[in-house]
Amino acid sequence: MSRHSRFAAIAVLGAAFSLPVAAQTVKVTPLGGFDGEFCAQDRALVFEDPNGTRVLYDAGRTVMGGADPRLGKIDVILITHTHGDHLGNAHTKAIGAGTCAAPDFSVSDIPNSNSVNIALAKGSTIVVGSDMPQFLQAKMKANGGDPAKVRLARFGGSVTVGGVKIATVTAMHSNGLDPDYIGGDMGAAMKAAGLWGDVGLATGYVLKFSNGLVVYLSGDTGITADQNDVVRGHYNAKLAVMNIGDGFTTGPAEAAYVINDLVKPNAVIASHANEAGTEGGKVRAGTKTEAFIKAAKVPVHVPLSGKTMEFDGNGKCTAGC
Repeated sequence: MSRHSRFAAIAVLGAAFSLPVAAQTVKVTPLGGFDGEFCAQDRALVFEDPNGTRVLYDAGRTVMGGADPRLGKIDVILITHTHGDHLGNAHTKAIGAGTCAAPDFSVSDIPNSNSVNIALAKGSTIVVGSDMPQFLQAKMKANGGDPAKVRLARFGGSVTVGGVKIATVTAMHSNGLDPDYIGGDMGAAMKAAGLWGDVGLATGYVLKFSNGLVVYLSGDTGITADQNDVVRGHYNAKLAVMNIGDGFTTGPAEAAYVINDLVKPNAVIASHANEAGTEGGKVRAGTKTEAFIKAAKVPVHVPLSGKTMEFDGNGKCTAGC
């Protein structure tokens, strides 16, 4: 090769290295009950790491089981607690069934749960904290699945699946197991006595993705000191998914305090509003969703079902918001 040719090759190589690198974003897709809306029972979000690992958070009742065409590949399923609207005691028979304020969940998932049925269909790993693994392992085994696919991450610990680091954090909420999941004489006796099963404490999650993004998933919770000391102080979360529904979890004002004064992320996705938060894809006036948006001091992203948002390593939305 001549001297001129060598210089030309070096110049071409240098130009190639100087080209901008494609943004490494985490994709977040809400799987709600009504396309393009944020509705009363919407909980489920799918996070996709830049490396392709896909994480389903709280499938609840709006994912139509393992056959839901919106799911695609699901590597990991997270369950914050065993209440029916998170674990999934039933699911919608079709997108748009019922109304946004009162969706139709007429397909029962008892006794397995929607989450377990999805894990069985997709071969997913379930990651949970507290004493929930034993219950879920038994369900997996009873249905021909692999109990080892249920993994434990207790407070202060973490597991890594597909390059995504998953830790559990405190959530102040009840976590009773509906006796309908237990069934038989024991389940009937518990139900008659008004008793629910004990599967330990409810949890939230902190996820760290391969692009460096750290996300706090609040689960159903009230205000806790850990939101400052652990979620912000230790994990330094840059994006939060925050429940705003009131009554059962933080309301809009409490959720805004958590975001503004404790976690202090760079952005937040509203969740668990327990209302028809939008109409025609626009936030409805006078709603808890609107109140939270007004009270929060960081960008609030409303999770419209089926609309994918993308976030960089600092929690900034770069597309779809």
